[in-house]
Amino acid sequence: MQTVLITGANRGLGLEFCRQYAEADWLVIAACREPENAASLTQLATQYSKLKIITLDVQNHQQIDAYAAELQDTAIDVFISNAGVYGDRHALGELDYAVWRDTLETNVLSAMKLAEAFAPHLAASKQGLFAAISSLMGSMADNGSGGSYLYRSSKAALNAVMKSLSYDFARQGTGVLIFHPGWVRTDMGGPNGLIEADESVAGMCHVIENFDLAQTGRFIKYDGSAMPW
Repeated sequence: MQTVLITGANRGLGLEFCRQYAEADWLVIAACREPENAASLTQLATQYSKLKIITLDVQNHQQIDAYAAELQDTAIDVFISNAGVYGDRHALGELDYAVWRDTLETNVLSAMKLAEAFAPHLAASKQGLFAAISSLMGSMADNGSGGSYLYRSSKAALNAVMKSLSYDFARQGTGVLIFHPGWVRTDMGGPNGLIEADESVAGMCHVIENFDLAQTGRFIKYDGSAMPW
């Protein structure tokens, strides 16, 4: 049985990843901060017996270590680091630096902590893969409008650490992919997004299914096309 662990599983892309992997008969470990408030995820778990919900605040490193220890005998084939925040949208001169630090903590440090803690579980898989959900807004080459300092900087930093991680993980046979999921109509992406979550996730799942270690460290769109750094 193949196993996937998904963070930020209660809504948007995370919830859709849970749905599609559950339908494909994977063991799905769905992590979110407040399962008691995750009605859609809870409903999904009633439909699929192999979907297990765990309470996980990705900023809580002790909690991450505890779950890694609890699952120490479980090989994880795919880890989807999806939990993230936008921060705020204040312009230059109005930036909230406390919120900025919190954004970096959630979007960057937490992803790296999860990768460290679950490295043995991925190594235990025949071809483990750590997939980080980033954004084209983390691309410096693509930035032609400025603004969005918190989100842009956090995703650019995520891209940098995941690229470095890809070299270290390759030594244990584990791959790393960095995804731009597209502009998706979710709570974060807003109603003006260009695609629905099911299309984005289906594309990413297809890329994951066909992943080869030679592709590790790539920054790609949900359809597999290369993104500019």
